[in-house]
Amino acid sequence: MEKRDKILYAALELFATEGYNAVSTNKIAKYANVSEGLIFRHYKNKQGLLDAILEQAFEKVTVLYAHILMEQDPKEILRKAIVLPFEVDESEYHFWKLQFKLKWELEISGREKMQPFIDKLEWAFQELGYQEAKNEAELLNHALEGIAGGIIKQGFETQEPLKSFLLKKYNV
Repeated sequence: MEKRDKILYAALELFATEGYNAVSTNKIAKYANVSEGLIFRHYKNKQGLLDAILEQAFEKVTVLYAHILMEQDPKEILRKAIVLPFEVDESEYHFWKLQFKLKWELEISGREKMQPFIDKLEWAFQELGYQEAKNEAELLNHALEGIAGGIIKQGFETQEPLKSFLLKKYNV
């Protein structure tokens, strides 16, 4: 693994487990087994490091949701959205855990990056004749976010009943 990648991985893991504010660049350097100066050379400061992680997050979200955004069958859009949190590889949990932490710790929501997904859900609900398509889309998005958090904290099996419930609720 390249030193730059080691730094990013160490920062991601430490930020996800301990929180952004609780982790120093010195601690990241020790965890990555690199000099603190190397962090500053590559990322300028701790914020630069976080920005690099967030950029990766936005790229991952784009890839993760691409197949839903391209889908034209409204029922299939809902089905794919509901099963999506269950398809995330366990090796990615630190990454997603950090996204949840940042929402609360630094009030970084990434809402603008999620808007195309929410818009696609709204379109699907409109196509299926739901009276309050916008509210259904928001509700499903919030439910999926909660399920994703539950998976990260407690594992897939704890959230399976909710997946089944949603698939049945929306008849997909």
